[in-house]
Amino acid sequence: HAGLIEMANLLPARRARGPNEPGGLKFGAFADMIQTDRKYPHDPAKASLEVVAAGTMLFDQIWLGSYMSGGVGFTQYATAAYTDNILDEYTCYGMDYIKSKYKVDWKNPSPKDKVKATQDVVNDMCTEVALNAMEQYEAFPTLLEDHFGGSQRAGVIAAACGLTVSIATGNSNAGLNSWYLAMLLHKEGWSRLGFFGYDLQDQCGSA
Repeated sequence: HAGLIEMANLLPARRARGPNEPGGLKFGAFADMIQTDRKYPHDPAKASLEVVAAGTMLFDQIWLGSYMSGGVGFTQYATAAYTDNILDEYTCYGMDYIKSKYKVDWKNPSPKDKVKATQDVVNDMCTEVALNAMEQYEAFPTLLEDHFGGSQRAGVIAAACGLTVSIATGNSNAGLNSWYLAMLLHKEGWSRLGFFGYDLQDQCGSA
């Protein structure tokens, strides 16, 4: 049906296979399609996690995994985000943190209690969530067995950090910076993010 809908933009020529590939679907349009913000208006964390789950399926598994690379492990890379409640747990920790420290009533979203997006705010929220996630991985070996690849852990930690900052500030760019910072914190703490070659894509944003 993609050939009929024609919603995706044409990708750069070196990556495109056609005028309407999944990789060209705008993130904002995709988030609107999922509709969880309508279904869960008082739970932006759950709404966002559902978008992450669908996004990893479409962009990581179908587009990057099947179309682009022919299947080299992106399935495992993506399923870490939605086959268990680990990312949910890390994100809920972030929600508790922004409520206790910044008084953000995240269950009743309002522009009135949004935190001003500054680098200090990103640093604080991201560091808190990232360190909590890393401590959980160290405390529970079964978490490491579930997310057995460093890039899986990098993606899950970064997603929790990005969601926390985005929901607290209402600023997607601040959330993206939190994602990038999480990669640097992860590498600083554990020396590497994943298998040798994977550090490239995990750090390309902050670089």
